[in-house]
Amino acid sequence: MSEPHVSVRHVTKEFGAHRALTDMSLDVTAGEVVVIVGRSGCGKTTLLRLIAGLEVPDAGEVWLAGRQVAAAGRSLLVPHERNIGFVFQDLALWPHLTVRQNVEFVLESGGMPKPERTSRVQEALATVRVEELAARYPHELSGGEQQRVALARAIVARPAVLLMDEPLSSLDPDLRTTLRTELLRVQRASHVTMVYVTHDREDATVLAHRVIEMRGG
Repeated sequence: MSEPHVSVRHVTKEFGAHRALTDMSLDVTAGEVVVIVGRSGCGKTTLLRLIAGLEVPDAGEVWLAGRQVAAAGRSLLVPHERNIGFVFQDLALWPHLTVRQNVEFVLESGGMPKPERTSRVQEALATVRVEELAARYPHELSGGEQQRVALARAIVARPAVLLMDEPLSSLDPDLRTTLRTELLRVQRASHVTMVYVTHDREDATVLAHRVIEMRGG
């Protein structure tokens, strides 16, 4: 069996008196889509944040592509070097930047030369079908358009792993169905490894190679 691309090993994470994760382990192979379902507060978002490096485990280890990136109480690799794209539940688009600038900022902060950035941004916007919205600001977009821009920003650097925290939860059912299909298309085209958190089992039915249910961490 091939080595897992994402490996969370016996991780425990506490926030004060609240234990979010208890001896949690998860392996995800390259190109696999794992959908994690469970009630609010069961530790799903904390798991994503540990993989991304936005939190450190109190116990256990996190590995990416065969490299240990976190150990108990410390990060061994900073988030921007983990080759991860993250779509947050609240999208976290910068309101003062246009669509193009929101997406380009990821590459600019990584030091990519301008000509290559321009090409990459255009490719990402075209992939999620919002290239005609490049000059607009987030407040000028519909909810579905904002979701697409957040996805473009997450994939523009061609990450090896894409983490998604309930990205469709605020949308009406019809739009959710449309964007779910679009997301599936993007994943199949890029073969990106994906860990997708949701409380909606229809997301799991459509997207997942494997479904994991979390209960109380």
